Amino acid sequence: MSRILHASFITFWLLGSALAQEAATSDGGGDRASGWPAKKCLLFRQITDEALARIGVEGMGPAFLEKQERFIASGCLMRIAICPTAPKELDYANLVSLQMMNAGATGSFLPFACR
Repeated sequence: MSRILHASFITFWLLGSALAQEAATSDGGGDRASGWPAKKCLLFRQITDEALARIGVEGMGPAFLEKQERFIASGCLMRIAICPTAPKELDYANLVSLQMMNAGATGSFLPFACR
């Protein structure tokens, strides 16, 4: 009886390990961890494009827009502090930040900061 229980335990443990490994390498596991940063960056690109199309770039400084492009070009991985100094830049940064957070990104992902 003890041998049967021991064999059953090993079988369930091996099955559980295999399922855990599968989950970690599928879209629902480890891939999610590596895919979420890319998805956030794609969302950031889409949201910024829509915001710029809606409100325009007039009243925004070229340095502000260039830093944002560098952030996107880095795959949104480079820590660049993009400081909104003009009123329109601040309105834009607030709009993009709210939309990104509504999409599930945390505030720490966003590049808008003044140092």
